[in-house]
Amino acid sequence: MSGSIHVTGLSQLNAAIMAMEANVQRATRVATAQAGHLAEAAIKQQLTTSSHAKGTPTPSAPGEPPSLVSGALRRSTKVVGPIPVGFGRWLAEAGPTAVYGRIQELGGTAGRGAELPPRPYVQPAYEQIVASGAVSRTYHLAWRAALSH
Repeated sequence: MSGSIHVTGLSQLNAAIMAMEANVQRATRVATAQAGHLAEAAIKQQLTTSSHAKGTPTPSAPGEPPSLVSGALRRSTKVVGPIPVGFGRWLAEAGPTAVYGRIQELGGTAGRGAELPPRPYVQPAYEQIVASGAVSRTYHLAWRAALSH
């Protein structure tokens, strides 16, 4: 990493540190937004692994992501944020807004007492982007650029 700060007095040092902090804050907010969109894309990819025609009894196997039927669950997957959650911290969330999204992920008792097995798609997407290093790279690149100004 290259960069330099020319200091001729304490006020200049303070100003340089504050500028650096502002750059890192902006970079962290942008990287958090990018990470949220990485998660959104990975979730949508999980929801595209199998499909069947509406009305046909061919659901995905328990433990596998839900099959694509109408695409409503996939279309409902959105990113919210980033929002500040304390000094230097940002939060972005990615996930479905469809009312049945949670029961598909975790399983449980649905309407009329039907038991649905878990068909995870959010957790595997998260694990995939973390294991690939995509999230780490997003932050490292953003911070490197911010600190080299």
